[in-house]
Amino acid sequence: MTSSSHLLSIISQKMGGKRTQTDSGSRSSSSSILQDDQEGLSFSSSKAQLLFNNAPIVSSYNDKIRPMLDAIDKLRVLMVMEEGIQLPTIVVVGDQSSGKSSVLESLAGISLPRGQGICTRVPLVMRLQHHSDPKPELSLEYNGRVEQTDEENISEDIVNATNLIAGDKKGISDTPLTLLVKKNGVPDLTMVDLPGITRVPVHGQPENIYDQIKDMIMKYIKPDESIILNVLSASTDFSTCESISMSRSVDKTGERTLAVVTKVDMAPEGLLEKVTADDVDIGLGYVCVRNRIRDETYEEARAIADRLFKTHPLLSKIDKSMVGIQVLADKLVQIQAVSIARNLPVIVKKIDDKLNSYLSELNKLPKTLSTVAEAMTVFMQIIGASKESLKKILLMGEFDEFPDDQMHCTARLVEMLNQCSYQLHECNASDSKSNFLVEEIAILEKAKGINLPNFVQRNAFLKILRGKVEGISVIPLGFVEQVWNYIENVVLSVLMRNTEKYYQLQLSARRACQNLIQRMKERSIHWMTEILEMEKLTDYTCNPEYVSEWHRLMTEQETFITKVIRNSHDLGLGPDTDIKINVEGIGMVEVGGLMKYPHVLLSQAFDLKMRMTAYWNVVLRRLIDSMALYLQLSVSNLVNKDMRTEIVSELMGPNNGVGIERMMEEPPSIAVKRNKLIKSIKKLKESKEVVCKIMDGIVTFAN
Repeated sequence: MTSSSHLLSIISQKMGGKRTQTDSGSRSSSSSILQDDQEGLSFSSSKAQLLFNNAPIVSSYNDKIRPMLDAIDKLRVLMVMEEGIQLPTIVVVGDQSSGKSSVLESLAGISLPRGQGICTRVPLVMRLQHHSDPKPELSLEYNGRVEQTDEENISEDIVNATNLIAGDKKGISDTPLTLLVKKNGVPDLTMVDLPGITRVPVHGQPENIYDQIKDMIMKYIKPDESIILNVLSASTDFSTCESISMSRSVDKTGERTLAVVTKVDMAPEGLLEKVTADDVDIGLGYVCVRNRIRDETYEEARAIADRLFKTHPLLSKIDKSMVGIQVLADKLVQIQAVSIARNLPVIVKKIDDKLNSYLSELNKLPKTLSTVAEAMTVFMQIIGASKESLKKILLMGEFDEFPDDQMHCTARLVEMLNQCSYQLHECNASDSKSNFLVEEIAILEKAKGINLPNFVQRNAFLKILRGKVEGISVIPLGFVEQVWNYIENVVLSVLMRNTEKYYQLQLSARRACQNLIQRMKERSIHWMTEILEMEKLTDYTCNPEYVSEWHRLMTEQETFITKVIRNSHDLGLGPDTDIKINVEGIGMVEVGGLMKYPHVLLSQAFDLKMRMTAYWNVVLRRLIDSMALYLQLSVSNLVNKDMRTEIVSELMGPNNGVGIERMMEEPPSIAVKRNKLIKSIKKLKESKEVVCKIMDGIVTFAN
C-alpha cells in the first residue's frame, strides 16, 4: 500500500466507517476524489443530524489526524509555496454579494466585515481549530506580526489589518492576512477567502479591479492541489456565473470543485433541479445553506435553517446530505483530509528534491574566503590552472578542454599567418604588366650618371624596394592587430571562466589581461614597423636562392630585348602598338611602349626588374618567417611569465596586498544568490522537520 493510500485508510477508519448511499440528487458521488479516495469518509445525514443536536458545528479531526492539518498550516506560515511547492488549500471564491462572508461566519462562529463593495481585499487565510476550552482564542497574523483579538473586536481588527496591508482605500493586495480561530465546536479547517468578483469599479478602486481580482483568484485555484469552494447565490444562473467560469477554466471536470448555494430561502423555486441536473459540472457536489440574517445568533440561525429544510414545500425535497452548514462542514473536513493525505507524500518528496537541489547549488558556489592565506591559495590555483589551459591551446595545440573551434588556437593562428602570406604574395602578383619595365626605366633615367652602362644603379634598386615595402606595409601591421585581438579574446575567455566565482579577481584579471595585451600589441607593432624600415633601408640577403633565381630569370633577357627591337624595326610598329610577350617568372606583358628605348636602357631595366623579382621573394619569405617566430616567442612569454606577473601586479597594486584581501568580497550577484539559497535551505529544512514528524506519527499510529 502506498503512503497516500495508507493515509486515506487511516482517515477512513477514524472518520466514520463506510459511506452510506445517498439519493441520485447528490453530485458528491460523481467526484473522482470522493469516489476513488473517500470510501468511508461520507457522513450520513443521520450522523450529521446527531452532531447537530448535540453540539455546535463539530467536525474535528481526532488527535492522531489533526496534526496533518497543523503541518500544512505550518508549511503555509513558512511560505514554502515560494519555493514552488503547492499545498492542499480550500480556496473560497464567489461573486460579490454571493454570501461568502455569511458562509464563513457560520463555519467559524464569528462576525466578519460586512458592507458595500469589496469587504475582502486581501487573501484571508482562515485557520479554524476546535478546542475544548470554552473561551475562544483569536489572533491575526500579517507582515510578520501577531495580534491577539476577540469575538467582539474581530471584524474591526480585520478591517484595520487589511488597511495596513492594502491601504485605507478600496484597492486589493496579494499579501495574505491569517486569522486563527480556536473555538469549541468549530470544524478543523483551513480556508483562503479571496475578494469577491466585481466588474464595475466603485469610487476609489482602480479601473482594472476586475483583472486584479481575477489574477489573484486564478493564482490560487490553478494548482491541482487546490480545492475550490464556489459560493453561488440561489437566485443566479449558475451557467453564467463568473466564479463558475473561472473555476471551470482550471478544473474542467469539476473534480476539485464544491459548490455552496446561499440565500436558498429567497429563491427556492427551481433550486432542486439546479443542484440535481448540475449543468456546470460541480464534481464534489452541492450544499445548500440559509444565510444568517440581521441579529440572529448562530444557534438560532441553524435551528431556523433546520426547520426550513424540513418543512418548506420545495426545499424539503432536497436530499438532507446536501443541505445545511453542518453538512458543508463535514464535506469540507473530509475533502480536506483526503487532499492532505493524497498530497503529503508528494510534498515530502518535493521538499527533499528542492532541498537537495539547493544544497548542491550552494556547494557549487565559490568557497567563502576568510583569510588572506586562503585567498592567496585560491589565487595561485586559478593562475596555475589558467596557465596550463593557455599553454595547451596556444602553444601545444591541444583542444580537448575547449570544444569551440575558436578556441583551437594554434590552428587559428596558422590560418591567420597563411592568410597574411597569401595577401603579401597577391600584392606582389598584382604589379602592373601593362607597363612592363616603365617604372624601372623612369627611375634609371633619374638615377643615371657618369659610369659604365652595364651596371645597375643601387640607388635605383633601393628606390623601387622602398616603394614596394611601403605598398605592402599595411598587411603585416594588420596581421599583428588581428593576432593580438584574437589572443586577447582567448586569454580573457580562459581567465573569466576560471575567475567567475571571484568577482574582484575577475575584475583585476580582466584589467591585467587587457593592459598586458595592449602593451604586447604596441610592442609587436613597433617591432613590425622596425622590420619594415630595415627592409626599406638596405638590400641584403645571404640566401643563395636570390642569386640562382636572378640568374634563371636573366636567361630571358636577350631573347626579350631582341623580340622588342625586332618588332619595332621589322614590323614598323609604332610605340603605342599593343604587343604582348611572355616573360619567364612574370607572365604575358605588354611591351609596345618599350620599342622607343635603346638596347642598353632596356637591358638595364630588365636586369633591375629581375633582381627585384628575385629579391622580393626573399623579402616576403623573410617577413613571414620573422612574424611566425616573433609570434611564437611573444605567446610563449605571455603564457609562461608575463600574464602571471601582470595579474599579480594588478591585484596587489600599490597597497601591498589589499587586492588579495578584496578577493574575499563576493560579487553582488553571488552574494544575493548565496543569501537566497541559505534562506531557502533554512525554510526547507524547517519544512522537512515539520512533515517528517507528521510522517513518523502516521507510521507510529498505523502500527
